[in-house]
Amino acid sequence: MKRTYADRPNWHRVIEKRFKLTYIEDKVLEGYMSIIYIDKVREPLIVGVEDKRLCLADDGFIWTQYFPIERNYALTSQFNRNHDIIQLYFDICDGNKISSSGVPYYDDLYLDVVLLPSGEILLFDEDELKQALEDNEISKEQFELAYHEAKILTDYIQTNKDMLLNSSGEYLKYMLSLYT
Repeated sequence: MKRTYADRPNWHRVIEKRFKLTYIEDKVLEGYMSIIYIDKVREPLIVGVEDKRLCLADDGFIWTQYFPIERNYALTSQFNRNHDIIQLYFDICDGNKISSSGVPYYDDLYLDVVLLPSGEILLFDEDELKQALEDNEISKEQFELAYHEAKILTDYIQTNKDMLLNSSGEYLKYMLSLYT
């Protein structure tokens, strides 16, 4: 399993970044939220999604990340330099944890759920999840947990697309107000 830290210390593509972290407890969210200002990259991160090419990281982009308490996903909301949302990316994980230095992290269970601004919901990396089980990198329980969490998220996203997209923008504004 790949361990991912909120501050992304080994993100070689990014030359300059700023990272801030806070704890949120309101009517909607409870957990850690971080913001990464991507100031300078070696080269943009461009991925193929369906029939589109999306730029996910470039100079001036911002990522917010939400690490909910006692849940098995971490949410990364990716914004371009104009603060337009690019996508909401839910990493299915084996719980969110906090390092000894106070930085949230998770052990990735490979399966990902993505919500695009168009409302499309996508499931990624099923092949990686199945391969991880075959290679004994994850247990049968973790395999089942990944699919169970993906199903819960997909059902929730299906009925709450607009709210999720709007609230991601609102939480971006909140994080910006704390750290600008």
